[in-house]
Amino acid sequence: MSTPDSPIGEGFTPEPDTDVSAGTRTLVLGPYISRKQRALPDGVSAGAQENLRPFEARLEEACGLAAAIDLDVVEVLLTTFPAPRPSTYLGKGKVEEMKLLVAAKEITLVVMDCALSPVQQRNLERTFGAKVIDRTGLILEIFGRRARTREGTLQVELAHLAYQKSRLVRSWTHLERQRGGYGFLGGPGETQIEADRRQIQERMTRIEKDLEGVTRTRGLHRASRRRVPYPIVAFVGYTNAGKSTLFNRMTRAEVMAQDMLFATLDPTSRAVALPHGEKAILSDTVGFISDLPTMLVAAFRATLEDVIEADILLHVRDVSHGETEAQAADVESVLRDLDVDPSDTARIIEVWNKADLLDAPDRERLATRAARLPEEARPALVSALTGEGIDALLQTIEDRIARGRPQYHVLLDPADGQSLNWLYENAEVMGRDDRDEAIAMRVRVAPEKEPRLLQRFPKARRSKG
Repeated sequence: MSTPDSPIGEGFTPEPDTDVSAGTRTLVLGPYISRKQRALPDGVSAGAQENLRPFEARLEEACGLAAAIDLDVVEVLLTTFPAPRPSTYLGKGKVEEMKLLVAAKEITLVVMDCALSPVQQRNLERTFGAKVIDRTGLILEIFGRRARTREGTLQVELAHLAYQKSRLVRSWTHLERQRGGYGFLGGPGETQIEADRRQIQERMTRIEKDLEGVTRTRGLHRASRRRVPYPIVAFVGYTNAGKSTLFNRMTRAEVMAQDMLFATLDPTSRAVALPHGEKAILSDTVGFISDLPTMLVAAFRATLEDVIEADILLHVRDVSHGETEAQAADVESVLRDLDVDPSDTARIIEVWNKADLLDAPDRERLATRAARLPEEARPALVSALTGEGIDALLQTIEDRIARGRPQYHVLLDPADGQSLNWLYENAEVMGRDDRDEAIAMRVRVAPEKEPRLLQRFPKARRSKG
């Protein structure tokens, strides 16, 4: 059980006190480098180096992240400068300016849309007289709020401890006070810090062992699905691209789907029937985001194993968003981190979502652009909200799964209901012609089921088409 003398103990929970963040008077600051950085900050994935979004769009996203945990954003500021200072990230003049603003607006939390070192974070907090968190800390807070399954909470805690490891040891002494709450947003002064690097590492090691067990369990579940076997179709995409809404539309499930960044964290799987009767397993996953902390990619690898092992990936894009191309590039960067080739059109289907938000000229522009692409790389334009394009998407998924599968013509006695039922359960019925003397079936079958079909129907004739 966790005690004041052991803040990183068995009783540690990654679930934040929602009352801590709700209503916290917050300044969201976008401190962006005006020229390309030569070195990448610690904890930021390689894809972030090419983040060429307009500063205004990046700051808007940071505000969306703050809103995701109900912070009361009272001030939003954007500032640019040529290079970060080692001690405070911001220049001396800007630090003094922010200090006055924090005092005047009674701000208790400053969110900085960048990656801060422990020293920078400590110095800014002392100067501002308010808590300071960077982009990584904010994302971890959101993940802590969203995680519900055992796997999700363990992964959040592991990522949180990895992030806090240097901050607890380097930035604070045993005479200072621990950050309260989940890790960043709680009130000051709950307990004295006596946790050191060894204690944190011991806890991380225990969590990693627990996660190994969870990963083995998920592996067994995947193996059992393979024995059925159903193909796996995993959703990937930028956060808030509409993946969960699309998942709900296609499966009639009730996964949390809100206009909010990181509304979904824990993976959810459901079966769905494809147009010709075959079933597939759809798997909804956590959304990706620009400057995704490397520690989260690593910590959530077990969650993303459905992505790694999926037969088909649906890359869901919000084509109504002004930064849709940049968002797509960020998703592709994370896929590469997971050793998935984003240019593999045999496996990846782009889904252009939120068609209902497009005006006529934008629709025409996208339709023209899609028509110019090779058929195998052509995206599906859908609206998860209205259902537009869903049937065509399901057909595209089926075609992609069935690419190369053999088709057979089978003649059945009209009275042989058992064989007819077998075909419907074990093959995809592509066509049926009921005649007086026989039922002519055209079926498509998975390669692993082909021997069983030929054993049961030795007179089956393989289609040339």
